Amino acid sequence: MSIKLENRIGKIAIQLVLSVDETDVSQQQYPSSWSMCVGKVGSMESNKVVAAIETAARKNGMIDGELYRESHALYHAIIEALHGVTRGQVQLGSVLRTVGLRFSIVRGKPYQNDAEGEWLAVALYGTIGAPVKGNEHEAIGLGINHI
Repeated sequence: MSIKLENRIGKIAIQLVLSVDETDVSQQQYPSSWSMCVGKVGSMESNKVVAAIETAARKNGMIDGELYRESHALYHAIIEALHGVTRGQVQLGSVLRTVGLRFSIVRGKPYQNDAEGEWLAVALYGTIGAPVKGNEHEAIGLGINHI
């Protein structure tokens, strides 16, 4: 069970969220069966961050909202990515923090053996800090989960 070097799903998600122009990444040679999307969210509430990413995933056909396992996999990837941004404390407004984030979602089969199935990666990049302009710093998070 090894990952194809060109199909490192987390690396692709991070490159996508950090790129100024998402076509820089999406036009590279990745399998045509892979899907990717990007978006933005800002909030003092972590549930709104989760909702924005889930909504983008459904609207862009990244997950089938009728299948619990797909929504569940996405949820865990989002929470794992939020742990990176919030340094392990997935709290925002209750501790007077706010985020302004770009996010990317990537879905594909990163393993050489296709029987390993599809995986989802969620990358978050942006700022976190006190809800006062100028009192924030950069943060990044990555979550990967199997479907």
